[in-house]
Amino acid sequence: METRVHTLKAPAIRTYDRGLLAAMLLLIAFGSLMIYSSTSVITPVLARRNISEFYYFKRHMFTMALGFLVFFFAYRIKPAFLKRAAVPMLICSFILLLMVFLPYIGVTAGGARRWIRLWPTTFQPSELVKLSMVIFLARYLSMPDYNPESFSSFIRPLIVMASFQVVFLKQPDFGSTMSLAFLTFAMLFISGMRMRYIASVLVLAIPVVFKLVMEPYRLRRVTSFLDPWKDPLGSGFQLAQSFIALGSGGVTGLGLGESKQKLAFLPASHTDFIVCMVGEELGLIGVSILISLFVFLFTRGISISNRSQDKFVCYLSYGLTLMISLQALINFAVVTGMVPTKGLPLPFLSYGGSALLVNMAAVGLLLRISRGDETLPEHENRAAKVRRVARRNIYGGKGAEA
Repeated sequence: METRVHTLKAPAIRTYDRGLLAAMLLLIAFGSLMIYSSTSVITPVLARRNISEFYYFKRHMFTMALGFLVFFFAYRIKPAFLKRAAVPMLICSFILLLMVFLPYIGVTAGGARRWIRLWPTTFQPSELVKLSMVIFLARYLSMPDYNPESFSSFIRPLIVMASFQVVFLKQPDFGSTMSLAFLTFAMLFISGMRMRYIASVLVLAIPVVFKLVMEPYRLRRVTSFLDPWKDPLGSGFQLAQSFIALGSGGVTGLGLGESKQKLAFLPASHTDFIVCMVGEELGLIGVSILISLFVFLFTRGISISNRSQDKFVCYLSYGLTLMISLQALINFAVVTGMVPTKGLPLPFLSYGGSALLVNMAAVGLLLRISRGDETLPEHENRAAKVRRVARRNIYGGKGAEA
């Protein structure tokens, strides 16, 4: 009796990008540590609300558990399905955005109405809008009739963008308005859109932006950004305390848990200004590690985009990478006083469930794209799956035949 072992010579099938996954996990762990550190001290305000030192941390752990469910679900979604669902998803996110104005559903906090009530927490639809817009733009830019030389091809996504921005400003949410604009123009630029179209719209938008900035509370943000020490106990208080926190940390920091600014001095120390806690407790070294992780995440995302053969997948991975990276860049610029305060959280670190869920979903989609099997023609894709199953059987000891 002759024993034969059938071996299959198949091309290497890429797995997901482990470096990208490691960067996300490290950022989430970093964020969880700093959220607990910045909220573990019971201030008089929290004591009056009967909030324990684990209140925010437990809520963050719950959100993180949901985030991993969303992450694994996003990883299972095929880009082809996303392409078909781009428009319905955009419409759904617009409906959710309008629901913030409904009584008993919309939630108001800090003078803004940006959340909808979902048991047992709330959700901010503007975060989902960014993800939906990225998927829609990737589909639109990859359409056969899209022409970067045509003004009509340029103006259509701007109309969609402006529709969302009008609702954002009604909430009001100037930070989401600007970040959606940055994301849209960045993807149009990557697609090869003529610069004179982009420049002309940006010039025409200057009067609109000027009028929006002249709102009293926004104007106070601008003046405090220009000189926070002019009114350090008023409009410049948050930025001044941010500088104090970053300056106090020095090179090595005061030590984990040793922050002084979290003792009710720095507002939003666990949300928008969590970088200040990193700088104060872990110093320049801690902030440098944090920035390096975001830079690494950005480079991995761009690398995934450059490997993509399908136009939709390429634009989608570019958009997802920019969605995370631009928000991180703006947050770093705000806490260091380079731009006026925007109210945007730092991805994966800041306390806030909506942003964490959407950003983890974005990384899940990027990891799915990084496998590369969705860019194959359908018959090759099926053949690759057959080869993969056969190879598993061989390695499992089922490939020998007597």
